[in-house]
Amino acid sequence: MDAASIERADEGGFPYLLHEGEAPVRAQWYFRTQTRLPVAVHRWVFPPGATEGNHVHPHDEPLDELYLLVAGRATMTLGEQRVEMVAGDALLAPAGVEHGVRNDGPEPAEFVVVWGRPGEGFDWTPYGTGRAAAEAATT
Repeated sequence: MDAASIERADEGGFPYLLHEGEAPVRAQWYFRTQTRLPVAVHRWVFPPGATEGNHVHPHDEPLDELYLLVAGRATMTLGEQRVEMVAGDALLAPAGVEHGVRNDGPEPAEFVVVWGRPGEGFDWTPYGTGRAAAEAATT
């Protein structure tokens, strides 16, 4: 295996204050210089009390963001909604919609965040998981 094909937890991790939030998160940007995918893949760990700060990715610099909570609990804002999340929950914040994260819990909240410019979408039906997901959605 090529050394560039694996990144370990916290290799290259850094503290980062997101969108004027409260308290920096521990961030890691996976394969920032190696990937050819049209998205960024991050891990953000919010200590108790940390926030991302509500923000909008405007239409002149549009970004869609997918937040997958992998550990802990968090409250997310999406437009006028407040959503309580637990590990395994995901939220999609489309470009132009205000959103943010708050960790009100006693434990760290760990997210995988995938973001990029909105595109035309992709036909996943040639792939087995794409067909299985579509079938599961109709049952």
